[in-house]
Formats: sequence, C-alpha cells, structure tokens
Amino acid sequence: MQEFKLRFANHIRTYAIIYLFMCILLLTGIIFGALLVNSMNFIQKQDLFFYLERFFNHTLDEKDVDRFIVWKDSFYFHLKYLLLLFVLGLSVIGLPVIWILLFIKGLVIGFSVGFIVNQLGSEGLLFSTLTIAPHNLIAIPIYIFAGTMAMIFALFSLRKIFSRRNVDSLWQPFVNYIVIFSILIIVSIGASFVEVYISGGLMETLIKSFYL
Repeated sequence: MQEFKLRFANHIRTYAIIYLFMCILLLTGIIFGALLVNSMNFIQKQDLFFYLERFFNHTLDEKDVDRFIVWKDSFYFHLKYLLLLFVLGLSVIGLPVIWILLFIKGLVIGFSVGFIVNQLGSEGLLFSTLTIAPHNLIAIPIYIFAGTMAMIFALFSLRKIFSRRNVDSLWQPFVNYIVIFSILIIVSIGASFVEVYISGGLMETLIKSFYL
C-alpha cells in the first residue's frame, strides 16, 4: 500500500503539467458554459425553461421509476465516454479530440448549473448543489484522470514513433493503460449509483417542494 502511494505521488509530480492543463481545460469549459447562458436572449431562455418544466412535471407524474434501468443508462454513458477517450489515446491524432471532449464535459456542467440558477435563483443554486454536484464530484476526477492518461499514452506513442533513440517498448505502458481505464470504468459505476439513487432522490424531493 505504501509503495502504491509513493508511485502514485511520483506519477502526479511527473505529469503535474498535464493534469493542470486538463483541469484548466475543464474549468474553462465550465466557465464558458455559464457565460453561454448570459448570451441567450429572453425567448431562447423561455423556450429552454419550458422543456425543463416539462421534465419536472414528468418527474412528478412518474410514480414507479425503474432506477436500475436509469442506472444502466447512466453507466453506459460513462462507459462509452471512457472507451472513446481510451481509443483516442491510442492514436496521436486523437489528442485534440480528447481536449475537445473534456472541454465539452465542462461546458455541459457549466451551462446546466448556470441555466438552472439563472431561472430559479437561490432555489436553482440549491437544486444544482444537491442534484448536479454529488455525482460530478466523482465523475469529474474520473474524466480528468482518463483524459490525462490518454494524453500521456498518446505522447509516449508519439515519442516512440519519432525518436531516433532506443525508446522503451509500448507493451508495458499499454498494459498499464488498460488496467487504469478498467479501474476508472469500475469507479464510474459508483458515480452512476450516486447520480441515480442519491442525486435522483434529492431531485424528486426538491421538485415536489418547488411545485407541490
């Protein structure tokens, strides 16, 4: 266990710049998403809020939600996103797409929170804190770590291709790459569980308090 901690700490120190870049990229997406809300005109906001209210009303009318099916859908989304990052990391040309995907992830979060707060005020802030934040506290580190590992492997492959010196074999890094993404996929199961069973339950409670 102690050896693992040392190796992990050494890994973070070695690739701190890449981790910082990924965090800034995600944060930029969040800020851009929030600013995007302010760029919308009144009619656009009203149209979007109409669909949000329909979702709220549908949640109120839906009595027997099969949470297991919802959990599967949530997990499949994370699985597809992580597998896409995994595949992109195998090719050097996938680097820009990795950055775009991480930026979009931040943009969606920023826009969702920004729009809800913009329309519902303090109630929207409470709603976002209890329903959007909990599972994203797990999901965001997963995506930052996945994006970083994909970028590291892509850069290692690039060095392998263009370096004239004898570079280490790709086999061991590739095995480590598979293991790390397998772990991230397993952890995403927990993120989906929190999203469906905790955030989902809190969302239903808050919607009832808003509209009943």
